Amino acid sequence: MVASGVTTAQSVAFASNGLEGRYATALYELAAEQQQLDAVLDECAALARLIDESAPLRTVLDDRRLDIRVSRKAVLAVLDAQGFCQTLKNFVGVVADNRRLPKLRQIMAAVDALASARRGEVVADVTSAQPLTTTQRAQLQVRLAEAGYSRITIRERVDSSLLGGLVVRVGAKLYDASLQTRLFRLHYAMKGAA
Repeated sequence: MVASGVTTAQSVAFASNGLEGRYATALYELAAEQQQLDAVLDECAALARLIDESAPLRTVLDDRRLDIRVSRKAVLAVLDAQGFCQTLKNFVGVVADNRRLPKLRQIMAAVDALASARRGEVVADVTSAQPLTTTQRAQLQVRLAEAGYSRITIRERVDSSLLGGLVVRVGAKLYDASLQTRLFRLHYAMKGAA
C-alpha cells in the first residue's frame, strides 16, 4: 500500500473532542455509572446499523424543516418499536431536544470510537470497491499487524467509486491504494508532461 500523506485527526483524543465526542462521552459515562455499559454499547451499534439501513429514518433525522417535537416523537417511536433500552431512548430524546438529530449517526460512531479507545484498540476504517473476502480480511489483518497495529478492529465500508483497491484509515494515517487515486495521479502527471 502507498501512504498518500493525507492525514485526518481521528485519534484516541477524537472520542472526547467536538460535539459528537461530548455527547458520546456523556452517554458512555452514564451507561458505565448505571452498570449498563455493554448493553448500551450493543444498542448504539444496533442504532447505527438501523440508521444506515433505513432511508426513512435518515430522512427524519436530517430534515431540519420538521418540527422538533414531531421528529423527536417519530424517532422515539422507532426506538420503542425496535425494543431499545430506556437509557438510549432518554439519550436520543436529549439529542432531539437539543436539535442535534442530524448528528445522531456521528454520535453513535463516536461512542464506538470511545469504547475502542478505552479498550486499547485501534480502529482501521477500510473502504473498498467490493466487499472484502475472508482471505482479504485476514491478509489485511496480517499487514496491519506487521505495521505495528496488534490490537486492531477493522470497520468495513464499500464505495464502488474507488473502482478497485482499497483505502485504509488508521487514526491520523491514510493508506490509499485505490484505483481511483492512481488514475487521478496519472491524470495530473500526464497534464504536467503536456
